Amino acid sequence: MSGADAPFDLDGFLATLTGRPGVYRMFAADDAVLYVGKARHLKRRVTSYFRRGAAHDAKTTRLIEQVVRVEVTVTHTENEALILENQLIKALRPRYNVLLRDDKSYPYIHLTDGEAFPRLSFHRGARDGKGRYFGPFPGAGAVRDTLNLLQKLFRVRQCEDSFFRNRTRPCLQYQIERCSGPCVGLVDEAEYARDVEHTRLFLAGGGQRIVDELAQRMEAAAEALEYEEAARLRDRIAALRRVQARQYVTGSARDIDVIASATAGGQTCVQVFFVRGGHNLGNRAFFPNVPDQVDPGETLAAFLPQFYLGRSVPREILVDRMPEEGDWLAAALTEQAGHKVTLRMPQRGAPRRWLALAEANAIEALNARLASRSGLQQRLEALGDALGLDATPLRLECFDISHTQGERAVASCVVFDAGGPVKSDYRRFNIRDAEPGDDYAALREAVGRRYRRLKEGEGKWPDLLLIDGGKAQLDAVLAILEELQVDGLAVASVAKGLGRRPGLETLHIAGSSKSIQLPPDAPALHLVQQIRDEAHRFAITGHRARRAKARRVSPLESIPGLGPKRRRELLRQLGGLREIERAGVEDLARVPGISTALAERIYATFNESR
Repeated sequence: MSGADAPFDLDGFLATLTGRPGVYRMFAADDAVLYVGKARHLKRRVTSYFRRGAAHDAKTTRLIEQVVRVEVTVTHTENEALILENQLIKALRPRYNVLLRDDKSYPYIHLTDGEAFPRLSFHRGARDGKGRYFGPFPGAGAVRDTLNLLQKLFRVRQCEDSFFRNRTRPCLQYQIERCSGPCVGLVDEAEYARDVEHTRLFLAGGGQRIVDELAQRMEAAAEALEYEEAARLRDRIAALRRVQARQYVTGSARDIDVIASATAGGQTCVQVFFVRGGHNLGNRAFFPNVPDQVDPGETLAAFLPQFYLGRSVPREILVDRMPEEGDWLAAALTEQAGHKVTLRMPQRGAPRRWLALAEANAIEALNARLASRSGLQQRLEALGDALGLDATPLRLECFDISHTQGERAVASCVVFDAGGPVKSDYRRFNIRDAEPGDDYAALREAVGRRYRRLKEGEGKWPDLLLIDGGKAQLDAVLAILEELQVDGLAVASVAKGLGRRPGLETLHIAGSSKSIQLPPDAPALHLVQQIRDEAHRFAITGHRARRAKARRVSPLESIPGLGPKRRRELLRQLGGLREIERAGVEDLARVPGISTALAERIYATFNESR
């Protein structure tokens, strides 16, 4: 682009540019912002784009060909320029910038303070409550797994305060040994406080201190001949050591993020591992929108400020390549965090091994995305956006109930992931306790049985739970999830539209007073319909099989005290099932082996069946 081609005086503009730090915005002819950049020295940086004979890559060349004007904003400091650039990129989403599709807050674990029996809970949002926050975690699933683990180890309550204050007897969590029962006085404050302190130490990376203390208590109990207590402490030490072996990453209680990227098939994956207090809290894959022919170093340089500015930052960030002006970013993050932040690319030792693990996970996540079935990944992303989820749901479960006038009710649970239906993980539940026709109780029973097993470690947790039904069905499911103390799980129900016509469904979302109705052609709605219909099919198939089996079974088999020999004798003496149905008590009692009491039971069975 030359000054003659521009609709404004380019040479005059460049001549008057300041050498101070700031942000520049490049505009197209239709006033769309093409690119936002930052500069420590605005004059040098902006002039470099338009210098005659300058060698640019293909992407920059295409950008410059479309620019008709440039605007700048001067800032007081270099760090202010970095922050302003990040804000403008997120607000304007320019075509030639790398764009991170992630503006949600990350979840934490919150341990309350200032009460006799503190609570451990899932938390997202402003961290302004009393107590201590641990994290951030890569997603709700990682928080849920950690909370489940802590319940097994230390039995600190996780229930809501309103639930806690209104208990008159222990809840399910006490019965399955996931809580010590402080709500009804089954544990004293001193013992509970010790469990709380162990929880805090564990989350802060002090697992070895807990083991040492438990070992001392175990030895003291053994010397006092309290063998049951010693055995309980021994089992807790063994469980802690297993957890440490699985989660321990570093040789000290360090806070580190490990970041690596991979590019293939026109897409880029950035993998982030979160390490806090020496423990691996999990990892997460990001797929930013990257313009064509942007090299990996530029992608990482754009990803880092968008990811960290405005968020919690660890003391150390390990990267697979040093971004341009990495020292500038580290200085800005240090100023934001209030502690020194180091950005480095390790070459050897354990840090290099962690980076290799992040690189391998980035390649695997990218290959899985490229190999996923056509359109399904986009539908999952669209559904996450429609429901306002913090991340794309990669594993979904859907429940439905099927029965005939309340008879032989069956609940289905179907599972979908990025590859489609996961039929090996499908489950059916024969409803046993709910009253016939009570779909709400049937849902509570099925969901309760499913998620009780998940809390005990059977199976994988979903990112999203869907229920076939309306607001009432959603409330029934939320009640049992609260009883099971399942936090951080996204839940929604799918209500059929007027006349049960496809395309008119209404989605009710847990935690929101508003329902949403997606357009009939929305990819997110198509995915919801597919999963719901599959759950309906699976439930009907199970119900029909159960009903058919029941009708193939002779009513004689359900009568207590009437074994195979007596059944054969009845059929032989009376000539068949129809004659047994017509027989009176006296006729039945004449058959050898049939007492009067048993004859009355047989008669009552057939009389009731009519």
